[in-house]
Amino acid sequence: MPVPNGLDKLVILARHKSFGITILALALLRLAWRFFDHPPPLPPMPRWQTIAARISHAALYTLLFAMPLTGWMMSSASNYPVSWFGFVQLPDLVAPDHALKEALHEVHETLSNVLIALASLHLLAALKHQFLDRDRLMFRMLPWRPR
Repeated sequence: MPVPNGLDKLVILARHKSFGITILALALLRLAWRFFDHPPPLPPMPRWQTIAARISHAALYTLLFAMPLTGWMMSSASNYPVSWFGFVQLPDLVAPDHALKEALHEVHETLSNVLIALASLHLLAALKHQFLDRDRLMFRMLPWRPR
């Protein structure tokens, strides 16, 4: 795979930022939806699984906000603007600061690795419930689920 040149790299970063801002907006919408449309109770399962589910859901929501926000702050600290697909330029969240940019880069990268690991674990748990436990847990995600 060829290494992108400077212009290609800027285009990739701009798209990356736009997708991050889109994820942030969708996470806000999802949180509002969850506030008004409470999920049904979990099926019977061991207490440790219930606790793990609640912790993993809270962590996933936290990461869906933390990832785009740390990326946005990193761009601001780098003195690079963030726009949404070139339509809207967003305000800087922090002043330019090289040391802060480096720290935010590390945080953003670490959060990315945590998100990949947690999402993978979450997927495996959902598949376990669907195919091994057969407790219809995944039907809770459907907007037209039976009440």
